[in-house]
Amino acid sequence: MDKIIYILISLVLLAGCAKEEAVPVVVDFEFEVFNEDFSIPVQIVFFNRTEGGEDYEWSFEGGVPSRSVNRNPGVIQYDTKGVYKIELTASNQDGSRDTKVIEIQIDDPVVIDFEVTNLVDNFSPARYVIQNNSSGVDTFSWTFEGGTPATSLVKDPGEVTFIEPGEHKITLEISNGRETYDLQKTVTVAPLLVSDFEYIIAFEDDDYQVPARIQFKNTSISATGYQWDFEGASTLTSTEENPEIVFTQEGKHSIILTAFNGKETKVMRKEIEFFKNTNLREIKDIKLGINTAHSSNTLGAFYSVVDRKVYTGQEVTPEIEQRIDLVFFGLSSTFSRNRFVSPHKISETTFDVFQNPKSTIFINSQELCGCAASLSVSQYDMIQDDALLKTLTIQETPGGLQDFDNTIQPRIVLFQTQEGKKGAIKIKDFVNDGQNSYILVDIKIQKQ
Repeated sequence: MDKIIYILISLVLLAGCAKEEAVPVVVDFEFEVFNEDFSIPVQIVFFNRTEGGEDYEWSFEGGVPSRSVNRNPGVIQYDTKGVYKIELTASNQDGSRDTKVIEIQIDDPVVIDFEVTNLVDNFSPARYVIQNNSSGVDTFSWTFEGGTPATSLVKDPGEVTFIEPGEHKITLEISNGRETYDLQKTVTVAPLLVSDFEYIIAFEDDDYQVPARIQFKNTSISATGYQWDFEGASTLTSTEENPEIVFTQEGKHSIILTAFNGKETKVMRKEIEFFKNTNLREIKDIKLGINTAHSSNTLGAFYSVVDRKVYTGQEVTPEIEQRIDLVFFGLSSTFSRNRFVSPHKISETTFDVFQNPKSTIFINSQELCGCAASLSVSQYDMIQDDALLKTLTIQETPGGLQDFDNTIQPRIVLFQTQEGKKGAIKIKDFVNDGQNSYILVDIKIQKQ
């Protein structure tokens, strides 16, 4: 019995000793940097992984806050570059204690930036200077698309040259060993130099008889200056971009445009042929409608020598009215009664009266004129200049103003404008198209 009691007492004592055994403290912690960004300002959150600890003492060298007694201290911020110690000491009531110390590197803020400055201009070959404004890193990698050099590893690569026209990307990649950033910019090299031009001759000179006025339109590309040379013109040279030139000599003449931009020079040469001044204008295939066609605005009966255009009644404005030289009045599609009327005598027709009419002399019927003026169809066809027209004395007579029908084809009608220009109308055809009937005519008239 005594032996049993002794054994029980021993077990109780051993059990009491087991409960009082000290629990060891093992300190450990982890941390996470916001956005993995170690450049100031840096924010770090710490996670306590300590086992067996009850009390904690954190020390954050260079941090804000600099200490904490919480198991998890929350977010610590670093505002100055450097290498700092982070220390955690943990203990418990059993007297167990442990410490862990680590170092963390806080970097300067990373700034990536660079400037591209064009030297002279962006015409090929285009030169650029690169200025690196980046900071907080120690390695640099440049790529120059289509450039010379094509790459560089130095902080400031200096001058880069681009030959090919178009856009070229410049890329900078920087790193501080832990973080990498990149930035891209684009430069544009202007197209290669092209020298070229177009020209438009003045409406009144579109037969290219001298003197002829021409407006030149410069279509050169990437040029900064121009030198024009004109043969047979009143002005032989020009540095204007789009000059207007009067050519005074007949024949084929060269026009030379030299375009330059300080790096290249290109030349374009074209030829224009000019002809002797006949002082004669020929207009063919003019359609003049009878009164119904004119009134319904299908085919006009009013003609302007200056505009070389037929106008319907609806198209005539007060301004155009003052430019009408010929009025054709055709009574019907049978063409039994037709005549040309001076604008100032338009009241003799069914057309509305002009407020500011011109005065034109007509000989509708040479066969009834009883006057000296006479021009046959064959003579009309042979006219190459105004010599024959110049000799004609065109006067109005009652017989010459008489209507004509369509029995004589072709028919020649003579006229003289208010400005004294003499001319002849050749009626080639009487076209029956009902109310839209018209006569088809050619006109030869003095320019001046």
